Amino acid sequence: MKSLQLSIAEANAASADYSDLVALQPSLVLAFGSVKGIQAAAGSLVRAFPQAHLAGCSTAGEISRNGVDDGTLVVTGIHFDSVDVRQSTTQLAEMTDSRDAGIRLAQGLPRQGLRAVLVFGQGVQINGSAVIDGMVSVLGQSLPITGGLAGDGGAFAQTLVLDDGGVSNDRLVAIGLYGDALVFSHGSFGGWSPFGPARKVTRAVNNVLYELDGEPALRIYKKYLGEHAKGLPASGLLFPFAMLGSDHSEIGLIRTILAVDEAAGSLTLAGEIDNDGYLKLMHANTDALVDGAESAARAAADMHGRGPGGLALLVSCVGRKLVMGGRVDEEVEAVGDVFGSGATLAGFYSYGEISPFTKAVDCKLHNQTMTVTYIGEAG
Repeated sequence: MKSLQLSIAEANAASADYSDLVALQPSLVLAFGSVKGIQAAAGSLVRAFPQAHLAGCSTAGEISRNGVDDGTLVVTGIHFDSVDVRQSTTQLAEMTDSRDAGIRLAQGLPRQGLRAVLVFGQGVQINGSAVIDGMVSVLGQSLPITGGLAGDGGAFAQTLVLDDGGVSNDRLVAIGLYGDALVFSHGSFGGWSPFGPARKVTRAVNNVLYELDGEPALRIYKKYLGEHAKGLPASGLLFPFAMLGSDHSEIGLIRTILAVDEAAGSLTLAGEIDNDGYLKLMHANTDALVDGAESAARAAADMHGRGPGGLALLVSCVGRKLVMGGRVDEEVEAVGDVFGSGATLAGFYSYGEISPFTKAVDCKLHNQTMTVTYIGEAG
């Protein structure tokens, strides 16, 4: 396996020179960039790599070997010697179509020899956990699925997904990786701390939360946020919910806010909510988030042995980026330290992260986490 990466300014995305990447003869090209950057580059990427599969999305920040940037396009070419790459795409008609879209996406991948799946979806009008449930219903719980939901710089207006046909605002793309030579491992960790009382979910429909303890969810949430409530929904990234079981036990899933409905008094979350469970607000500091990123990287690195080089795909939540501010590069550096200078780092800040918890646990949609996927190829 060989990889090569270009980091391109948004203003130069339409006219970028991909000749070095073309010479690599990549099997897979991953591209993550600003909305303007990936939109401008889509046509030239399709023309430059007719023999490779394309996948990527718009972001709330781009991750490369140089750290974290905004207003750029990071393109990574990956050449496999023995691993085969296939692509499946589907249109997401509306949020209620999310589970069926996941089923269609999984059905589009041949099953023979399938070892792992990368998936990228639009990040606003989507129920990410329903998409994953649909994929798992077809592929089974033992097949690792990782990836994330697109961002648009924190605007929560329109996100874009790249596939072999270009970019669109209503598609999902899955990349199937095939063959015994594939080295694929993953880790996911947060670093957020709960505060305040646990609130009973008394009314929720899929990923829309209407009531907590019998009161409008938005009213309770605004009460906690105080002055921060003026900045909703974006300010909600600083105060996600921890999902608790019916017995108040922690289940390890965090949910962040995508939208608010003043008339209904509701909150739309990035994934589904347990109607029998409880929710608790969370907050974080930079040191805890950096430690969480390192823990995710170590989980991926320790899953099984790896050779030199390889690709570490980082998908981290935009809420973490807001909390860390000018220190955001530190969580990427922490991951880089785990994998060493020979590994290529690529990824993005997202509106939802997709990864199993551990090697033995099925895939889930996460919020406010750092997920790390290591991709390599055995000798």
